[in-house]
Amino acid sequence: MQRGLPRAVWALGLVSLLMDTSSEMIHGLLPVFLVAGLGASAVTLGVIEGVAEATALVIKVFAGMLSDRRRRRKPLTVLGYAMSAATKPLFAIATSAGTVFAARVVDRVGKGIRGAPRDALIADIVPPEQRGAAFGLRQALDTVGAFAGPLFGIGLMALWHDDFRAVFRVAVIPAALCVAVLALGVREPPDRPHAPAANPPAVNPMSRENLARLGAGYWWVVLFGALLGLAHFSEAFLILRVQEGGLAIALSPLVLVAMNVVYGAAAYPLGKLSDRGDNHHILLLAGLALLVAADGVLAWRGSGAGAWIGIGLWGLHMAFTQGLLSRMVADAAPADLRGTAFGMFNLVSGLAGLAASVLAGVLWDRVGPSGTFIASGAFAVLAAIAVQRQPSASPSGGGGASEGR
Repeated sequence: MQRGLPRAVWALGLVSLLMDTSSEMIHGLLPVFLVAGLGASAVTLGVIEGVAEATALVIKVFAGMLSDRRRRRKPLTVLGYAMSAATKPLFAIATSAGTVFAARVVDRVGKGIRGAPRDALIADIVPPEQRGAAFGLRQALDTVGAFAGPLFGIGLMALWHDDFRAVFRVAVIPAALCVAVLALGVREPPDRPHAPAANPPAVNPMSRENLARLGAGYWWVVLFGALLGLAHFSEAFLILRVQEGGLAIALSPLVLVAMNVVYGAAAYPLGKLSDRGDNHHILLLAGLALLVAADGVLAWRGSGAGAWIGIGLWGLHMAFTQGLLSRMVADAAPADLRGTAFGMFNLVSGLAGLAASVLAGVLWDRVGPSGTFIASGAFAVLAAIAVQRQPSASPSGGGGASEGR
């Protein structure tokens, strides 16, 4: 019988919930704040979102490598969350797009520092047969915060008569709680119990010899992540699509609420499903089909029931793909290179995400919203073709027999 997930995984999920609550209270309102409040263009929005997210994912390479080299994940995880928490007050005092840009970049630097070590820590804590459930649980709790944050934002915007800055000030509270839960509630396993004994510590994770240990299966996951990144621009454009369709400014966070309710409800069951048998290619294809359907609906219209169906399909697509990709990286990488592997995966995905968000903004301004979503669907089709060419290879050292905790 499968054992329950360790308490540290639940604590890391709560950490994600609190930080996402804080971030989405801001992010759910930020596109409208920038465009309607500060006079920024859609291209500016795309550049800010793309550069901010790409910065986070580039930094993950170095943070992941450092966590492998020092064989400790928690200190970098705490530092990253603390940096993000410290930037939240900056949004409340922003008077220009430049200030928002600086705050977003520093916030995402914190995300970059914590991301790969945190994911590698989860893989260290749980045995291989529970990885899908563990990543699915963290993703599910993360998305609870992702829809709780916008709901708080909506309520406070109504209470305080569309006072963006007051809402941004309140977002500081869950961010501070997040750092406290992480510092006090998560203990790092001192012996990394699920690292096979044959794998020594990675003295220089980026050496040619160590990179050669990341086999074809891992690099296929990286390629797939890049194609999916090109299809998956910032969710800020979902908010703009429905807001331009007539949704009131104060209700614009409902877009993220709807998407994340679907995402959060499906992420954990789909994570557990990925632990059962060799079904990863089926789950990936299903996720891509849902993304193509979402793009088609949102290219067609940005108002009424159709738009909300498209947003729900987008959230379901994420539930099929995001946790599964984390599990696939952990399975394909040697245990002592997990931090580096997650960082490298997210570097490539981040560069693709930067290109996608900038392209989305350009198409939005020059062609219209339909062009943005049609381009996303085209890249999703390319990613589906890549799934058909997925190599069938055993993990490079991420699996193996489970050991005692």
